[in-house]
Amino acid sequence: MAARPEGTPVWTDAMFTDVEGAKTFYGDVLGWDFGESSSEYGNYTQAYRQKKAVAAVVPPMPGQDGEPKSAWCLYLASPDVAATAEKIRRAGGTVLMEPMQVGAFGSMCIAQDPSGVVFGVWQGGEHEGFELEGEPGSYAWAEVFTRKPAEADAFFTEVFGYGSQKMKDEHMDYRVFDLGGPQPVLGRMVMSDEDFPAEIPSYIQIYFAVDNCDKAVERAEALGGRKVFGPMDSPFGRFAAIVDPQGAAFAVIDMKTTVGDMPEFE
Repeated sequence: MAARPEGTPVWTDAMFTDVEGAKTFYGDVLGWDFGESSSEYGNYTQAYRQKKAVAAVVPPMPGQDGEPKSAWCLYLASPDVAATAEKIRRAGGTVLMEPMQVGAFGSMCIAQDPSGVVFGVWQGGEHEGFELEGEPGSYAWAEVFTRKPAEADAFFTEVFGYGSQKMKDEHMDYRVFDLGGPQPVLGRMVMSDEDFPAEIPSYIQIYFAVDNCDKAVERAEALGGRKVFGPMDSPFGRFAAIVDPQGAAFAVIDMKTTVGDMPEFE
């Protein structure tokens, strides 16, 4: 597989205090199977759909201060993670975890944009990233949710060289980033005070594809998850936002069930 262009979403993982509980929840909601945990890498455990790697779960690092908060992290591709870390600093971001080699799998760092959005950077080695995308149980899309859109827009376009287009809608400030191709790679949504309590920080919402959005929500709620938004129809698919039993937010989308015309961008 050819290396993905810089700035392409390539992987996602999340930390859970109760890893077995997370495996049960996501195994039922998204149909994931799980591989053996890697004790050499902090019991990192990959999730599979159709025997292809789609995500990973991991317990907190030993000695971590305070009660760890579960959250999904999106990793963006880089040909040189150390160089990307420097670009992040120059653009006003913060490197939370310095570039590190993960055996032969690749190299990574964790960073935060000026508006508070945490994300990862991944330079692939043996592990190049998603082995399945856009199919039920796999990564489908992601959006930067931020209270400071101007800062986020400037940061991500500077660091990753994105092109940027704003949706033609006077009621909503929504933007997509692209890498010069016909399809965008990332969205950006503004967090309003009415919809998002002040204690919710800026973050990246991961969308996982499902066969049936309503049934996925039902399964999530039956296992202790909480529906935050939807299900709602859109030109992109029927989707809903969920918080899992350990507090990690994500979304599910049935991309086959579309309603309405695609929006225009400027």
